Order: sequence, then structure tokens, then C-alpha cells
Amino acid sequence: MTEAKTKPTTESVKAFVDAVEDPDRRRDVRTIMKMMKAASGARPKMWGESIIGYGSYTYRYASGLTGDWPLAGLSPRARNITLYIMSGFASYEALLAKLGKHKTGKSCLYFNKLADVDEDVLAELISASINAMKTKHA
Repeated sequence: MTEAKTKPTTESVKAFVDAVEDPDRRRDVRTIMKMMKAASGARPKMWGESIIGYGSYTYRYASGLTGDWPLAGLSPRARNITLYIMSGFASYEALLAKLGKHKTGKSCLYFNKLADVDEDVLAELISASINAMKTKHA
């Protein structure tokens, strides 16, 4: 079976965040990290080279492939900040409508800077998703 490429590492989250060149993006990442820590109760951990993850759960595909993934995570990508909202967005239409300027993928939330979104709504979305994942994978 194929093994997952993105796994937890022992790399320093602090060093990774400190290396974010744009000071505004670095500040935004630190603010989001506080939201994720408050919602998950978990310490941040690097997953692969560029994802800061909180907590973890084990997934299983119909093919039998299993792996671990963070309950929530973020990455300061070059084009935007990416949040991994693992419960998806189907249950959060009302929150997304109030969030502000963003885009979504299957389980990814993209925005350029924290100032583009409502921080209280973002914190609520992160918390709701983490709680849903904890419940689903208890």
C-alpha cells in the first residue's frame, strides 16, 4: 500500500513560523495558531515541510489505505494562508457567509490575510470543525 507523504515531523514550528518572510503574514499565522490551540487543546506540530497541525485522527479509505492527519492545520503558502478544515464546509454555510473574503476547496479554506476575514467567525469555524472531527473520530 502507498504510504502517506505528509506525516508529523520533529521540525520546529517556531523556526518554521519565524522563517515566514512577510511580517504581516507571520503575525496572522501566530494569531491563527492561538485559535487552533484554544479550539483543539493540542500543541502545534509540523506535518511535512509546510503544515502546522493540531491534534490528529486516523482516516481509512475504502481501498484500505489508512493514515493520520491533523484535526486542523494551516500553512502560510506564497499566494495565501491555507487552513485545513477537515470536517469540510457543508455544515458551515452560515459561518462562511459571514466570514469575509475567502475561497474554499474540499477541506481547504484560503484567504490572503487575516484582515480579509472576521476573526471571531474564523475562530468559531475552527472550533466547530475540530469538535466535529473529535466527535466523528472519538
